[in-house]
Amino acid sequence: MVDDTGQKLVPAVQNAMIIMRLLAASGRPMGATQIAREAGLNVSSAFNILRTLSHEGLLSFDPEAKTYVIGMGLMEFAAPLLGANPADLIRPTLTAIAQEHQVAIALWQITANERIVLIDRFTAPNIVQAVMSRSSRLPVFAGAVGRVYAARQGLTKAQTRKGFDSVRWQDEPEFETYWADVQAARDSGTAQDRGHLFRGLDIVAALSVDAAGVPRLGMSSITITGQQTDESLATVGAALAQAARQIERGVFGLRAGD
Repeated sequence: MVDDTGQKLVPAVQNAMIIMRLLAASGRPMGATQIAREAGLNVSSAFNILRTLSHEGLLSFDPEAKTYVIGMGLMEFAAPLLGANPADLIRPTLTAIAQEHQVAIALWQITANERIVLIDRFTAPNIVQAVMSRSSRLPVFAGAVGRVYAARQGLTKAQTRKGFDSVRWQDEPEFETYWADVQAARDSGTAQDRGHLFRGLDIVAALSVDAAGVPRLGMSSITITGQQTDESLATVGAALAQAARQIERGVFGLRAGD
C-alpha cells in the first residue's frame, strides 16, 4: 500500500493505528471481535495486533471481561507534549503542507469577539508570495476562514448574512454564492476565496474547534492567482481539513464523532 506521495506504507502499523483511534474514540472497553468488526479487520489479525499492543503497554487487557482499553503506556509518548506550546505541535504539520503543495499558510487565532489574528506563517522556499504581518486582524467572517467558521458554527442564513456584511471585501462576492460555499463547507470542512477578500489572491482554509465546539484556530493557504490550479487548490484544502481534524484530536482533545 502507498500513500498519495507514492511512499510505501506498512499495513500492520496502519491497522494498529486504526485500533488505537477506535478505542480512544469509544472511551469504553471493547472485545477483540467487536474491535475487529468496527475496524473492518480480520479477527485473527486484530487479535494479534491487540496482543502486541497490550504487551507493549499501549493497551490494557482485562482477562475476566476479555476487553481492551487504552493503556498507560501511551503516557510515555504523550508526556513530552503535555507542557508544549500548541503552536510548536502544529508547526511541523503546517510546514510540511506548505512545502509539499508549494504554498504559504497562515495560522489564525479566533477570538471571542469574532476576529481572527495572524499568529504564525509557514511557507515553502523559493515561491513568490503575498506577505501579511503577524498580528494582522480581520473579521472572522472574512475570506475562506469565514465561510468555514459559519459552517462549523451551524449559523443560520440570517446570522451568516450579518457576519458577511461586516467584512470589507476588495471584490465583494454575491451573498448567495458565499452562502452556498458555507453549506458546502459543512460537509468538506474547507472553503475557498478566489480574489474576493483580496484581489489577486486565492485563499483556501480549514478550521479547528476545541472539545466544547468553540472555533479556536483557522489555517489558510494564500497564493497569488494563477500559481495553483483548481485541482491543486482542492488538494491543499483537503490537506488543511485533515490537519484541522488532527489538531482537534491532538491539541484540543476532541473525540472522533463529537
